[in-house]
Amino acid sequence: MIAKTNRNEGGLTPRIQADLIDAARRAAQHAYVPYSHFPVGAAVLTESGDIVTGVNVENASFGLTVCGERVAIHSAAALGHRSILAVAVSAPKAAGTTPCGACRQVMNEFKPANGDMMVLMDGRDSILAIPLGDLLPKSFGPRDLEHEE
Repeated sequence: MIAKTNRNEGGLTPRIQADLIDAARRAAQHAYVPYSHFPVGAAVLTESGDIVTGVNVENASFGLTVCGERVAIHSAAALGHRSILAVAVSAPKAAGTTPCGACRQVMNEFKPANGDMMVLMDGRDSILAIPLGDLLPKSFGPRDLEHEE
């Protein structure tokens, strides 16, 4: 799903955060989870204001399962987005679920060049917002591969 939000409101406002969590909750309803029965929905906010969603997609060969966060980020990348300002995660069976390590590393690949990405966790009655840098300290990413000539 792709939606548009008005980012001219001065950053990641409570309204935008709520919109992202709502999009992640709606996405979770479409998760393909026949083995774990643990649906996860994710919504990313791109620099242009687009909201792109994803869900976890399981596979009988468990190692091929993909998390909702990575599906949303990869979908945004496939649409040409290269900078993601925020990622919202909703797991209906476990409020406050955080992204796994692999998802955190993929998030790091697409965080803004000048700033951090906000990670929003659905706490049902509240939204927990944590900068990616706090979830993945001392990370390795694309800036580490830039070489001075």
